[in-house]
Amino acid sequence: MKILLISANVTLSPYPLYPLGVSIIAAALTKAGHEVRQADFLQQNSSLDAIGSEVQEFVPDLVGISVRNIDNVNLLHEQYYILNVKNIVDTVRKHSGAKVLLGGAGFSLIPQLILEETGADYGIIGEGEVQAVEFANNAAKGIYPRERLIGTQAHLAGTQISSALYDERLLEFYLHSGNIASVQTKRGCTHSCIYCTYPLLEGAKIRRRDPRAVADDIETLRDRFKAKFIFFVDSVFNDDEGAYLDVLDEMVRRKINIPWTGFFKPGGLTDEIVERMKLTGFGAAEVGTDAASDTTLKRMGKSFSFSDVRESSDLFVRHGIATSHFFMFGGPGETEETVREGIENILSLQKCVAFIFMGIRILPNTPLARLAIKENIIKAEDGLLKPVYYLAPGLDKKWLEETLTKAFTGVRHCVFPPDAMDNNLQILHKLGYTGPMWDLLLPGRKPKPRERTRHAAKQP
Repeated sequence: MKILLISANVTLSPYPLYPLGVSIIAAALTKAGHEVRQADFLQQNSSLDAIGSEVQEFVPDLVGISVRNIDNVNLLHEQYYILNVKNIVDTVRKHSGAKVLLGGAGFSLIPQLILEETGADYGIIGEGEVQAVEFANNAAKGIYPRERLIGTQAHLAGTQISSALYDERLLEFYLHSGNIASVQTKRGCTHSCIYCTYPLLEGAKIRRRDPRAVADDIETLRDRFKAKFIFFVDSVFNDDEGAYLDVLDEMVRRKINIPWTGFFKPGGLTDEIVERMKLTGFGAAEVGTDAASDTTLKRMGKSFSFSDVRESSDLFVRHGIATSHFFMFGGPGETEETVREGIENILSLQKCVAFIFMGIRILPNTPLARLAIKENIIKAEDGLLKPVYYLAPGLDKKWLEETLTKAFTGVRHCVFPPDAMDNNLQILHKLGYTGPMWDLLLPGRKPKPRERTRHAAKQP
């Protein structure tokens, strides 16, 4: 069966990330004997005509569309992405009679409403490797499910999570946009952050891939595709069970050294561990701090205090690791007093970058959604497909925006709103510079000289 898989993501902030989920599904379908082509809406410059040409050229029997993000979770500059998905579905229908199947992390959060709004035929909820193959195998026989939504509560074992079938055409675009390639080492999240959907999507237990398979992926990206920077897409890289240490050990054993970054939680790291990570190329840390005072950290379900945040940040900085933090103001327990305290705490952090958000996007079935219902911010029947943000009752939105703007305007390493630097960073990537680029906001940081590769932008 000929299957066209399309990534509908158009998110560029803080930098574009390779559509790993699509390539993992492509690997599973290819292994099952299907002919698969991967396409990417972002790589096609968000052109519906280009997507139409892909459909006309490939003539698929089935089209799968991955929905990674519903919106950009930015209260001050909202962007809603589901209309893009609907337009892609309509474009496919214009050129083909193939069934359209939706999936992806964003789709799985609000599947019924997204299916209705886009007009797709079917949707897969949760991990798609097994379900997509089963759907395609049956479709090849003309058999389709009675229900439009297909889902299971079962999760793959870590060793069953396969390597992605990286697509050279797509990778060329993403490597040209910073030489950043995506790798997953595990699924699952053991933490209880009240707003987060990772436990809903991936489960509350760590499912670790074989470290040897992870290392194989990295070597493939480095040697075959000439990737210059790796992003580990795990919800938290430094998990409490130590799965990440096994990956590091395998990388050290193979003498793999390539610049990389990932998401980190404060705590659990030592000088020795950071030095070991540096042996493998660890160069930047994106820390999910999320709240800026002990009061709001506790109400967000965090297991650490701001002193832990400061200690972890200082640890990274001491070892020369470019460090960024992400903060959200307006969460549960936020008051004018905690806002002022949080601003002081952020400004006290040394030699790191802070991205500051206002409000927290409410998503279904999270503790935050239940709290918002209790506080009459939303109603139980609200679908939450269109963005709705939590702001602590009694906290004035206008006051908060003005206070954050005043506090961080002119502070180079504190970015508010969080997308304020996006255009500048994207220009540097287009010029051929490698890496996340937000590290250039740190004192004394300058772009490294560009390497002349087939991905680098040509200069006169």
